[in-house]
Amino acid sequence: MYTKQDLLAHLKDLAIDGSGTLLVHSSMKSIGEVEGGAETVLDALTEYMKDGLLVFPTHTWSYINAENPRFHVSESPSCVGLLTELFRKRPGVVRSWHPTHSVAALGKNAREFVAGNEKFDTPCARESSWGKLLDQKATILLIGVDLRRCTYIHGVEEWVGIPDRLTDHHEQLYTVLPDKTEISVPQRRHYGHTSEKYERVEENFFINQVMYKGHFGDATVRVCDTDKMTDLLYHILKEDPEIFS
Repeated sequence: MYTKQDLLAHLKDLAIDGSGTLLVHSSMKSIGEVEGGAETVLDALTEYMKDGLLVFPTHTWSYINAENPRFHVSESPSCVGLLTELFRKRPGVVRSWHPTHSVAALGKNAREFVAGNEKFDTPCARESSWGKLLDQKATILLIGVDLRRCTYIHGVEEWVGIPDRLTDHHEQLYTVLPDKTEISVPQRRHYGHTSEKYERVEENFFINQVMYKGHFGDATVRVCDTDKMTDLLYHILKEDPEIFS
């Protein structure tokens, strides 16, 4: 059974920059038995990143749609894992207002990081939190999941302008703030299943030192450098825009 100190040691071994920006995609089950369970995992990540910015996706794309169009910032549960749902409810954590691809953040300049996502009509606009990850040269930590769960790659495809990734039409969605203010946020949506093909670039990522493996508890983890990843993906997508089709 792993303790918080074990997990802190694993993060150190992974060479995560505790004063930088860290985005975590995760499978709690993959980590194995932890003393105190999921809350201890979050305690370890929070403590390690106390001088930086810790970010989790808190997506709601699986159920916020034209038939169920209202995203409640303080109430709508995350659809991307236990750790993301627990994290968004923690004291001090702030959540962005995007109706389908929100993130939650804790730490250095967290409010600035999540601000303004509701202004965009796509899931991962360059000026949104997903683009700010690149501006801040963030690290992406994939705990027990692979590149197929790396939302950031959706962002790069969007910024490059790869065709047939987003609907031409908009769905009328709304963001409901904690004070019940309702904001109209019409959205173009992802379609198809291109993310299931993101693993096609994994070997290329390793060869070009964009990503490396390690462990966190029992989980195999992948550690990605957003700056290097973006540069390599731009070249890959320019040469083969259909690589994920």
